[in-house]
Amino acid sequence: MTVLLTGRQVPDSTVTAGLIASWRAPLVFVTAERFGMPYTAWTIVVLCLLLPLFCSPLTTTAADTRPNLVVILADDLGAADLQCCGAPDMRTPALNQLFAAGMKFRNAYANSPVCSPTRAALLSGRYPETTGVPGVIRTDAADSWGYLSPTVELLPVAARKAGYHTAIIGKWHLGLAPPNTPLERGFDHFHGFLGDMMDDYYTHRRHDHNYMRLEQAEIDPAGHATDLFADWAVQFLNHQRKDAPPFFLYLAWNAPHTPIQPPAEWLDRVRQREPGISDKRAGLVALIEHMDSGIGRVISALQANGQWENTIVVFTSDNGGQLDVGAGNGQLRDGKQSVYEGGLKVPLCITWPGRIQAGSQTDFSVMSMDILPTLFAAAGVAPANGLDGRSFLPTLLGEQQPELRTQWFFTRREGGLRYGGKTIEAVREGPWKLLQNSPFAPLELYNLQQDPLESQNLVEKHPAIVNRLNAALRRHLQRGGAVPWQPPMPADSQ
Repeated sequence: MTVLLTGRQVPDSTVTAGLIASWRAPLVFVTAERFGMPYTAWTIVVLCLLLPLFCSPLTTTAADTRPNLVVILADDLGAADLQCCGAPDMRTPALNQLFAAGMKFRNAYANSPVCSPTRAALLSGRYPETTGVPGVIRTDAADSWGYLSPTVELLPVAARKAGYHTAIIGKWHLGLAPPNTPLERGFDHFHGFLGDMMDDYYTHRRHDHNYMRLEQAEIDPAGHATDLFADWAVQFLNHQRKDAPPFFLYLAWNAPHTPIQPPAEWLDRVRQREPGISDKRAGLVALIEHMDSGIGRVISALQANGQWENTIVVFTSDNGGQLDVGAGNGQLRDGKQSVYEGGLKVPLCITWPGRIQAGSQTDFSVMSMDILPTLFAAAGVAPANGLDGRSFLPTLLGEQQPELRTQWFFTRREGGLRYGGKTIEAVREGPWKLLQNSPFAPLELYNLQQDPLESQNLVEKHPAIVNRLNAALRRHLQRGGAVPWQPPMPADSQ
């Protein structure tokens, strides 16, 4: 610190003090002309007044107590395919612990019955068709049914603007090239897989393409993808110091998506424990239990690092389980790819020590797109305007709140002879659900309150309800249709 005494007269003041502060080196100007005292005495007075500046920091930064945010997403996990969700042949101790530590949602819905659209909804807080992702994004352009709109701000952008360190570990599946890679869409750190499914959990290729990345660089690590993602998530958590800014970690597994390829020792363990289990079911159980072990490692890292007590953890899935590989969706009708309940209902639990009651459960209905707006409400992060997602934070905190929306829309666009590039869709309003599970099939109407298994089609008995919901669905489809879902065509091909 430098103290400069000057006899220069300053109009209309007896003493003028100005502080020009650079880091650790303030310069103080003092005018003492009118005090009529020797400069030596005046210097002593000034130094006494400024002594506290030498004995304490010039500035104090309050600790950032906002919660860390961790969203864990399974791939194709059925609503009933965990031990804590009713699967008698499953052993999932880590997720049992997580569900017991927080709130379990019995009416959680994915925004779509397939991967990319639900991921777009989760990360944007919007209906996926309004983000340009009504269907699955694939390597083959002729069979790709989405293009994440560059005009849509993903919620990690808002988290980063608010001072959060943002990271994705695992599966991205929202674009294979600029401008739709993770570091271009709001994440500070990416360690994972750009593509959709892996053809092999050990070689990590898709159609002979290597989509494994560290930031933007192509990598070729050895090991089972589930183990790698767990390793990388733990490494990320270990690098987040207590005095560092809060973090948002999006951990997206490929498991238990096909191919059903658990490590051999995990498969042997299931077969020994569950005599008579089919080969198909044993493989899926082992793949899920292996993922559960990875989740346990992540929870242990949060606890060992002292992060657990100030972290909100979400666990859910992108859609229902795939029935033809042995998945279990309970008694719900159908599974992945379908807009019946088995394709849309997913497991969901959220923990926040000291804030969310451990062991609590709720029938409150939520969708994938509601998750990040809820976390942001808890963290004080302001997302972009115009979101479709709504916060259910009051429910998490044990308070009453009205239903998030009157009408709930679910859509999926797909190719091939089965879909022809068209959409399937559903809309819910109260107990009523109107759906068309094939572009070439008639409408169906169900009362989910009376018929949760969707076994009695009431479309002929309630024409007024059918007409009202069908009109609402058409308006929603028009809204989504206003957003391009294919990449811009090169100028020379137009």
